[in-house]
Amino acid sequence: MKKAIFFDRDGTLNEEVHFLHKIEDFVWTEGAIEAIKFCNDHNYLAIVITNQSGVARGYYPEEDIMKLHQWMNDQLKGHGAHFDGIYYCPHHPEGIIGKYALKCNCRKPLPGMLLQAEKDFDIDMAKSYLIGDGARDVECAEAAGVKGIRYTGGNLYQALMDGMKEN
Repeated sequence: MKKAIFFDRDGTLNEEVHFLHKIEDFVWTEGAIEAIKFCNDHNYLAIVITNQSGVARGYYPEEDIMKLHQWMNDQLKGHGAHFDGIYYCPHHPEGIIGKYALKCNCRKPLPGMLLQAEKDFDIDMAKSYLIGDGARDVECAEAAGVKGIRYTGGNLYQALMDGMKEN
């Protein structure tokens, strides 16, 4: 079995931008690339899990999210890093786009994205971590049997190292 570090996206890997979906609005947080490279270099899968309710709300199409995530991985390649998986939840029960306007098990704090990654990659959840800036990220981690690390700003790599030491 493999171990993983799950990363929330908005407010954790990148500076918070309300309903971020445009490449030109993306800014990595300090230490984000180093945190991902740490995963790659130390036998942790680097996996993004992110709620993207802007799709259900009709703010942007799902294709914009996929383009942004591909761009993120392309940027990481220049640093010798990569994401092993990227999972996003396009749903929201109050959405206006029919096929996305629903309650689901993948919207954090529910653990559906983590559980899908567990199946897809054969992950040992007890040896894995989730780092995110919200209480719902930590709640999601706990629901999936993963150690949660609350990121409160600053250098993401350092926050990850400190969180791993504490857990």
